[in-house]
Amino acid sequence: MSEARTYTEQELAELMPPGGHTEQIGMRITEASGRRVVARLDADERHHQPWGVVHGGVYCSMVESVASIGGWLAVREEGKIVVGVANQTDFFRKHETGRLDLLAESIHQGRSQQLWSAEIRRASDGKLVARGQVRLAHLDA
Repeated sequence: MSEARTYTEQELAELMPPGGHTEQIGMRITEASGRRVVARLDADERHHQPWGVVHGGVYCSMVESVASIGGWLAVREEGKIVVGVANQTDFFRKHETGRLDLLAESIHQGRSQQLWSAEIRRASDGKLVARGQVRLAHLDA
């Protein structure tokens, strides 16, 4: 487990099927391995709740998406996939528009599950906007 190789955005695009939720929300995975994932999202009105700030569900889906990609890279050569079984995401400050940077790292990788942590920060000032933790279960592909 825990594939050590780090994939670039281009290499990852060749490994994963096109489309899907990550593409729909406009999140770009810029670097990924079975231990760490780096991503970004240019937030705009598409990501807002009715009061003009990024919807908390966007943060939840960003956290779960990067954890799932990293988790899958950790087990894919064993013929496994991963599914999220718990997502705890906390919101710290509002964000309206502009780039958000995301860093996810593996906390634990066991035989049947993984635990990942992720932070979402504003690119403009580096302030923490949201932080999440996702537990993944391993399934046969």
